[in-house]
Amino acid sequence: MTYRRPTVQTLVLTAVFAALGSTLLAFSRPADMVVDGQTVESDVPPVTTGNRVYVPVRSLADALGAQTSVDGTNIYVVRGSQSLRLRVGDVHATINGMPFTLKHAPFRVRGRVMIGLRAMARVLGVQASYDPRTARIQVMTPGIGEAAPGPPAQTQ
Repeated sequence: MTYRRPTVQTLVLTAVFAALGSTLLAFSRPADMVVDGQTVESDVPPVTTGNRVYVPVRSLADALGAQTSVDGTNIYVVRGSQSLRLRVGDVHATINGMPFTLKHAPFRVRGRVMIGLRAMARVLGVQASYDPRTARIQVMTPGIGEAAPGPPAQTQ
């Protein structure tokens, strides 16, 4: 195999695509994740593609009070009586020991495992939504922020 110098056309196209890509990244903003009214900071922000949202497993689990652990290739998330076992690159997971198929396999971004927001919300028993206009992920735990029931009304 012999080396061929790149043509001027190839160099110009590479420069144009690099400039376009860096401009899009410069003006884009990562999605914010808010859990029960508190902003969750993560070294790897959520990833959005179209109408799909992927969140870092540990950041969301920690914000919801769940425990995460890694045993070889298995990743475990436990919150109360709910448990999830998953593997990076595998759509087959288990929820409370029962087989479950994810729509998209978990993947890594800079060492962090990312999973679909809907799957994570289902496992942890929370409500989750994404607003593309504001680039905000809203996660709410049922019962948080609701008024506590007062004492029973007394009749006379």
